[in-house]
Amino acid sequence: MTGKDMVRLLQDHGFMLGRIKGSHHIMVKDGLTIPVPVHGKREIPTGTANAILRQAGLR
Repeated sequence: MTGKDMVRLLQDHGFMLGRIKGSHHIMVKDGLTIPVPVHGKREIPTGTANAILRQAGLR
């Protein structure tokens, strides 16, 4: 899953793009902020993707 795919998935679950700092998109929902690395077409490492999903409450 690429960073853009992760951003899209989080947006589908109610997160909004709060800001972009460098290559990280900061997703926000109800006071919860989750940084998502977006590095072009590179895949997010599995451990990082799982951590993002856990933080978002989707896993």
